[in-house]
Amino acid sequence: MVDSASLVHLDAQQLRALALSLMGQVADKDREIHLRQTKIDQLTHEMAVLKRWKFGRSAEQLDPAQRQLFEETMAADLAAIEEELDGLRNPPAPTEARQPKRATLPPELPRTEIRHEPDSTTCACGCQMQRIGEDVSEKLDYTPGVFTVERHVRGKWACRPCERLVQAPVPAQVIDKGLPSAGLLAQVLVAKYADHLPLYRQEGIFARAGMALSRSTLAQWVGVCGVQLQPLLDALKTELLAHPVLHADETPVEMLSPGKKKTHRAYLWAYATPAFEPVKGVVYDFAESRAGEHARAFLGDWRGTLVCDDYAGYKASFVQGVTEAGCMAHARRKFFDLAQHGTSPVATKALEYIGRLYDVERELTDLDAPTRQQARQVRARPIADALQEWMHLTRQKVTDGSATAKALDYSLKRWAALTRYLDDGQVPIDNNWIENRIRPIAIGRANWLFAGSLRAGQRAAAVMSLIQSARMNGHDPYTYLKDILTRLPTHKASRVGELLPHRWQPTNATT
Repeated sequence: MVDSASLVHLDAQQLRALALSLMGQVADKDREIHLRQTKIDQLTHEMAVLKRWKFGRSAEQLDPAQRQLFEETMAADLAAIEEELDGLRNPPAPTEARQPKRATLPPELPRTEIRHEPDSTTCACGCQMQRIGEDVSEKLDYTPGVFTVERHVRGKWACRPCERLVQAPVPAQVIDKGLPSAGLLAQVLVAKYADHLPLYRQEGIFARAGMALSRSTLAQWVGVCGVQLQPLLDALKTELLAHPVLHADETPVEMLSPGKKKTHRAYLWAYATPAFEPVKGVVYDFAESRAGEHARAFLGDWRGTLVCDDYAGYKASFVQGVTEAGCMAHARRKFFDLAQHGTSPVATKALEYIGRLYDVERELTDLDAPTRQQARQVRARPIADALQEWMHLTRQKVTDGSATAKALDYSLKRWAALTRYLDDGQVPIDNNWIENRIRPIAIGRANWLFAGSLRAGQRAAAVMSLIQSARMNGHDPYTYLKDILTRLPTHKASRVGELLPHRWQPTNATT
């Protein structure tokens, strides 16, 4: 800022420059306000649509299984939207400032007292302060099968001569002034997104443990946690896209369309760093379809090597500069299926060649990328060249359109992509690493059947990304999420990368 007294010393050119600078700042502020209001309007509209679905006739006509998930999803989505709106509105609306009312926790539950006192009880005047009271807040905590209560006691200290009051600040929480502790929130998230237990099942489990928690309350917690964890997911995605090699795969997930009273096929896309990399992580991306535009939107300006199957949705990315690496396991599967359906000398021979390539890979697992690449050139390249030559000669003898011809054609047409790994020690031989990361999602579908909405699918993708990445780095997902949810409210946004699974250190770790 320039004070008025200094303006008299500026010449005309400096005044014009100052005026242009101030006008630019005003324009930037106007754009920021406009973008914030646009986002608020979008979220407000989305909330109105959700409420129409929630209370409309179409919701009443869903079958019982669909209606249960629909109600859970609507509660979580509405809570997530309200959380986003809270972050956009400045200052908050008066109605949002009220402290939420909640039932008193049952007195029979065990209680753990956590005391919060000022760092010093000596007043600035030199007098020793006296304790004149305390404030107590209670958080519901949970370990499998047992509810307990955390009693947070904040002592009040006063210096009578100065009439000064000192009290430790209220511990920041993911859900401000809410009932659950970070441990209970972590339990709900892990049960829902790792153990695939819908909230209505968790409601029953909690009731047997002595605490009635409605699924609508659980859904609200899930919605708020999804919003609070999103910066971690964004940071994890940024780190993945900094690597030159990525795996990609996708699996179908049914998504409920309340207005149509039925489900349609959506897709969960998965992207991960290879097993060779020290940074291990996976990011799931939920989308309404299997269209290749979703992969292009996720990858953005990334131009590395993508290990994937032969799905056409990735082809446009290869035209735009992404390098394709094929999956030898998919090629092997064609010949394996052929062998399973009867005696096939061609399939047997192909499986023998491919088996030798995998034998080489198993011995190179622990090598660094340059050494691995050199060893592949010496040991695997001759085998691959012999396999290609044999397939060309064999194909000339096989009838067009036969199962054997199709198996051979699959590998021959994709030969450059299938052997890309031979020239780059960072590229794996197949896409099995990401398929193993996506398999738990496919298994979980048997329990949760479908996603309740696009927002719910995206929220599930975000939380599952953190849970699976924690597992890939050897962490217990519950322990990881409990610690993250405890630290997030006071953690600097600029240092959120410290909380990612591949860097995370527990709070009580020695340094």
